[in-house]
Amino acid sequence: MTASASPRLFIDADACPVKDEVYRVAARYGLHVFVVSNSWINTPREKWIEQVVVDAGPDIADDWIAERAVAGDIVITADIPLADRCLKAGAQALKANGQPFTPDSIGSALAGRMVGEHLRSMGVATSGPPPFGPRDRSAFLQALDQAVVRAKKVLG
Repeated sequence: MTASASPRLFIDADACPVKDEVYRVAARYGLHVFVVSNSWINTPREKWIEQVVVDAGPDIADDWIAERAVAGDIVITADIPLADRCLKAGAQALKANGQPFTPDSIGSALAGRMVGEHLRSMGVATSGPPPFGPRDRSAFLQALDQAVVRAKKVLG
């Protein structure tokens, strides 16, 4: 798939706490947003927001996003394997706390995920992510704004 004329935003939406922030940034820049989930999610009725409900099942929403994200696009996700696939396609990937996945950081993120899965399979209790707060929302808004600027440069 080739790059689009302007950056597109893809939200891995089932557990995304920053959908409203994405809508605000997209409205400001005039960007198209895909809200991808396994079930219906209430979204604003705007021409530039497209809700995509995929079948239930592991990785179906991730596959939908990864098959479409290209250079110049931005993917909002906490899913490390999805972020890896999007980075390989040339897209940017951001966590809801504003932390970007990068080609330099994705390898260690994948390794950490594998270690965590292994520990959980052995019955070891692992901690989840820290609580999401206002500081995370602010960091996300700043990171998304920077990502849009970078994406616009990629697209020329």
